[in-house]
Amino acid sequence: MKVVALAGGVGGAKLVDGFAQLLGPESLSVIVNTGDDFEYLGLQISPDLDTVCYTLADLANPKTGWGLQDEAWTTFDTLEALGGLAWFHLGDKDLATHFYRTEALKQGRRLSEITHELCMKWGVTHPVYPMSDDPVRTIVKTKTGESLGFQEYFVHQACQPEVTGFEFVGADISQPVPAAMAAIEAADLVILAPSNPWVSIAPILAVPGYLDLITEKRVIAVSPIIGGKALKGPAAKMYTELGFDPSASAVADHYRDFLTGFVFDTIDAAELEKIRRWRIIPLVTDIIMKDRSDRSRLAKEVLAFGASVINRSQ
Repeated sequence: MKVVALAGGVGGAKLVDGFAQLLGPESLSVIVNTGDDFEYLGLQISPDLDTVCYTLADLANPKTGWGLQDEAWTTFDTLEALGGLAWFHLGDKDLATHFYRTEALKQGRRLSEITHELCMKWGVTHPVYPMSDDPVRTIVKTKTGESLGFQEYFVHQACQPEVTGFEFVGADISQPVPAAMAAIEAADLVILAPSNPWVSIAPILAVPGYLDLITEKRVIAVSPIIGGKALKGPAAKMYTELGFDPSASAVADHYRDFLTGFVFDTIDAAELEKIRRWRIIPLVTDIIMKDRSDRSRLAKEVLAFGASVINRSQ
């Protein structure tokens, strides 16, 4: 079974790692959100790409889920002591990734090409694609009327502003990465990882071509909401501020137009019948991933569910 996973952020990276423990590079490809990429201190930062790649390489910081393990902060601490711009934490080892990427982009090379090179250096053999080689920037619209770059909202302002909507600047004129499109065309199953539907999955689907193509496929999603809360990040807060009850069924409804199957937690089992009424095939299970064995266990369940969804819909 060939699988394409769409992901962004820590939760998505964990499940992708689970898939990678079970599927070889010929059977699993990953398309990653780059809407939260930004320039900081003159460096091109790709937070979701790095989180997914570091996780697949088993290099990610196990405490934060982002950044590198055994990191040092000498440069950041020194910059902060000087009174420099220091609201986005960059570790000494992580800086090397950003220097490498920034210099390669200045040479006119494509982000997908650079990502492949970095993956090879880190021992990541599964194909990982940025959603586009073109810049797409997620803008968070707030109740005060401000429009904030995603990292300004997420890190600098700690998700405090009340959101009223989102804009993916540049998405309408961006192009999908051709190899990512080819992977979807060849896939038996597309899986939306437990990533934020508003700011991790939506930017990918805003790139022309992806949404049309995945609607031709069997698509299952894994909920990032458990018991009305997100395990990490502002997804539940965003649902509330946009006028929706933050729940597993709200996530299923989000993807309802093209969803074949939906995986959500046993805590939310009361929502089973609602999801069934929408003709979405449900799987209720423990979706919390505390360690690598949990990632493998959930990935195994999701893949078995995906195979059953394919068989039922044939």
